[in-house]
Amino acid sequence: MSEINVTVVRTGERAEAEVTTGTTAGEALGEDRAVIAARVNGELRDLAWPLSAGDEVEPVAIDTEDGRAILRHSTAHVMAQAVQELFPEAKLGIGPPIENGFYYDFDVPQPFTPDDLSRIETRMRQIVKERQRFSRRAVTDEQARAELADEPYKLELIGLKGSAGGGAEGANVEVGGGELTIYDNLRGEELAWKDLCRGPHLPTTRHIPAFKLMRVAAAYWRGSENNPQLQRIYGTAWETKDALKAHLDMLAEAERRDHRRLGVELDLFSFPEEIGPGLAVWHPKGGTIRRVMEDYSRRRHEEAGYEFVYTPHITKENLFKTSGHLDWYADGMYPPMELDQGQNYYLKPMNCPMHLTIFKSRGRSYRELPLRMFEFGNVYRYEKSGVVHGLTRARGFTQDDAHIFVTPDQLQDELASLLAFVVGLLRDYGLSDFTADLSTRPDKFVGEIEEWNTAEAALEEALKRAEIPYTIAEGEGAFYAPKIDVHVRDAIGRKWQLSTLQVDFQLPQRFDIEYQAADGSRQRPYMIHRALFGSEERFFGIMLEHYAGAFPPWLAPVQVVAIPIAERHEEYLQQVATKLREHGIRVEVDRSDDRMQKKIRNAQTHKIPYMLLAGDRDVEEGAVSFRYRSGEQNNGVPVDDAVAEIVDAVRRRVQV
Repeated sequence: MSEINVTVVRTGERAEAEVTTGTTAGEALGEDRAVIAARVNGELRDLAWPLSAGDEVEPVAIDTEDGRAILRHSTAHVMAQAVQELFPEAKLGIGPPIENGFYYDFDVPQPFTPDDLSRIETRMRQIVKERQRFSRRAVTDEQARAELADEPYKLELIGLKGSAGGGAEGANVEVGGGELTIYDNLRGEELAWKDLCRGPHLPTTRHIPAFKLMRVAAAYWRGSENNPQLQRIYGTAWETKDALKAHLDMLAEAERRDHRRLGVELDLFSFPEEIGPGLAVWHPKGGTIRRVMEDYSRRRHEEAGYEFVYTPHITKENLFKTSGHLDWYADGMYPPMELDQGQNYYLKPMNCPMHLTIFKSRGRSYRELPLRMFEFGNVYRYEKSGVVHGLTRARGFTQDDAHIFVTPDQLQDELASLLAFVVGLLRDYGLSDFTADLSTRPDKFVGEIEEWNTAEAALEEALKRAEIPYTIAEGEGAFYAPKIDVHVRDAIGRKWQLSTLQVDFQLPQRFDIEYQAADGSRQRPYMIHRALFGSEERFFGIMLEHYAGAFPPWLAPVQVVAIPIAERHEEYLQQVATKLREHGIRVEVDRSDDRMQKKIRNAQTHKIPYMLLAGDRDVEEGAVSFRYRSGEQNNGVPVDDAVAEIVDAVRRRVQV
């Protein structure tokens, strides 16, 4: 054996090491239970990967993002093995890791039952204890077809090698690379099970510390309704039992906060069967919150120099042919309506083409730029019934849509200003934990590289000025533009993608828009797409879950309920309510026949921020008893002081 030199990288520190030929990544990194894979020359590899001279090897711990993905992918393999042992007729689909878990699709004669899941999970635990070894081997297409001859879906994927699964979700974990590989699960040297897979995987099944199967759902093969419907088992896996418990506790809390349930309990909105899935109607209380959100957003936009525009809900198809949306997004659009002797009209899925027609309606001067157009625009997208999810995935929704037109030399400062505006407004709604992704030029793109470089540098500088932690998503930009996606964590730690800033080179060219520059020449502006909430409905659903329905006073549909101790105190509280209404406070006097304690419970159930109680002594002293949503109570508060406290909390948008 000869000696070779490799570089071991740990926590940013590099150390040269001399090892014998055939040394694996795991041997070079040394014994460490937390290390379950390696990054060799930037690529994720199994610990059993043999090193070559000059390789750079770095440990991947199980509690990192990459480590958890490998853990979950390995657990998906264990689940598939258990399924095929218990249900030999099951045919394998795809089994990738996903955020917080994994799934695997199976073609089986009968849907899985809860008892089936229990049996599968029990068998998985036995497989984990067996310490089966994940062993990688490269195969040719012909070898893979021979070994997987009884797996029709795998055979189909083999034919799609190198195309990331032909667009099938999760298929890149199996055939997205340049060569095919199979992973054997070995019990000693005996083959226990195998699967087509790119890897990497854990060293053994014993390295799976904690997992749980969650649920079963139906899923069409490769996401097409024209293909067979498979059974998808979802699971989750974590680096420790405590981490698993924390995740399950979070899921239980998320279920308690589910905006669909809260929407019914708090009488905010509904989805009538007569109207159709994904199409919400807003009840008075939900409408009040929405109006307050919109009014505040409008005021902030006015202060920031935006101009309000309005556009229709439908348009001739040629508008979307010009923009390209009819070619790119036809499957997500509602079908056309044929009117005017054969003219097709479409419900609009986005507002930007119409905003471009406003820009183009007359000549524009550089003196008008930046031109900031803003609209609460209703749009309609056909989401499949299986993915519609309350307000957060709807078919009809309202985009708080802005399109900003700038000269090239205005781009940098405008992007920085826009991002600061976005983050500032989101903070006003009680969100504070931000991260961002900067998606850069993909392999296939339109426009000049110099333009892309300018836009990407400007977007990155905007992130730096806003001091938002960010990651660069190399090659993840749309073919026509780079973008920033702003993510926020809610009260229980879930990550939501909200706002987007995107620099667009394509649409200004497609619509041939220009402005007259200072030297009299005609120039093409840059166009910035800016969605702040994304959609009002989705943002409302996120806020409802973030606050668990207990909105801060400025957003609460009813901010104060006045509760008389006896009927004779109602008139006095009506006078208090009048004072509050003079300051714009939304207040109700509970004149029901319920006893006082029941009225208090009702107010707490409806998550009303303030209760003002009054009895004989309060009437005599011109006071109220101030009861908060938390259950705390402050008695004998002068009416003027109570009014001032409530008005101040609403004015300052206090987060309660």
